[in-house]
Amino acid sequence: MILGLQQVLAAHLPHYCAQHHLDSRRLRVCDHIRQCRTEALGGYRLACDRCDHDQTHYYSCRDRHCPQCQQRASRHWAEAQQQAVLPVAYHHLVFTLPDTLNGWVQLHPETLYRSLFAAVWHTLKTFAADPKRLGGQLGMTAVLHTWGQTLTQHVHLHCLVPGGVLTEQGSWKAARSTYLFPVRALSRHFRGHLVYRLRRLFKSGDLYRVTAADADVRLDELMHKEWVVFCRPCEHATRSVVNYLARYSHRTAISNQRLLAMDEETVSFRYKDYGDGDRQKVMHLSHQEFIRRFLLHVLPKGLMRIRHFGYLANCCRKRRLPQIRAAITQAETTEAELDRVVNRSGQEVGVWPCPACQGGRLRMGAELPPQRPGSG
Repeated sequence: MILGLQQVLAAHLPHYCAQHHLDSRRLRVCDHIRQCRTEALGGYRLACDRCDHDQTHYYSCRDRHCPQCQQRASRHWAEAQQQAVLPVAYHHLVFTLPDTLNGWVQLHPETLYRSLFAAVWHTLKTFAADPKRLGGQLGMTAVLHTWGQTLTQHVHLHCLVPGGVLTEQGSWKAARSTYLFPVRALSRHFRGHLVYRLRRLFKSGDLYRVTAADADVRLDELMHKEWVVFCRPCEHATRSVVNYLARYSHRTAISNQRLLAMDEETVSFRYKDYGDGDRQKVMHLSHQEFIRRFLLHVLPKGLMRIRHFGYLANCCRKRRLPQIRAAITQAETTEAELDRVVNRSGQEVGVWPCPACQGGRLRMGAELPPQRPGSG
């Protein structure tokens, strides 16, 4: 039998529960994974109408933490999202929550995750609305991840952002830069806004499990640290952008493909060491530690880990997307007409980027008449 998370939990969760108290949420998730595609969930039998061959299929648990169920869910999600893809360049951004807040995440997971989504969107929305940058409404699809390669707690948000905004006049303004917004400026705005939100939540009593001394010291320290924000253009063709995000949308803390072996003492799994040139390595953890790390990533019931913002929000995308596609077509037509400049002799004149400002284009202005020697 191929090793999977289901086999690890079936063999060692009872012993873990005998030594550690698990809340009802984590127990329910573990039960789902252990029962997935087994007779415990029921199923159906297929029989051949010409011979005696039959097959039994058991139902899946469909839990979002189950590695067996998420590959199919990812494919269905990608198919549903294809209609929202725009014919523009996309950017992949990652906003990371500092690890000094990991303890707060365990105390108030829903509040911290909700604050992370809100702070990231506030940051990108503010930069996009700035007239000196793009001056319009941005769109974003964000996916929450809570783990690192070794199953440690590493809370971060993967964001896929179309490279452009919808202006108040209903026109499309494309982002000219390959990095969308300056990463350092994004990081500092993200830091300031999230710390402000957490201070406000503590004063309102939403972080009631955090002590006053811990809140003051930790939040002051966070303002003196550099926060991690990653941004790069998505190098995939437009038609595969959603498939690119789907790789992140329905990932679980660990996939069955990464599990290598289990013996009487340890569980072994493969991981990628980003600090050592992305080399593939193998980690060996005790059964107890492996289960403990996996349970760190069980999300609160009902928490939406995939969210859409701006003109991609579910409440307005049906109305906004046709408007944006029409605006993009119009902008491309106008741009093509501006680029095709013909001089008086009927020859086409090229258009070049401005060497001074780096953002504009050199276009033909007034033609200069020929000057004969001595006519000046």
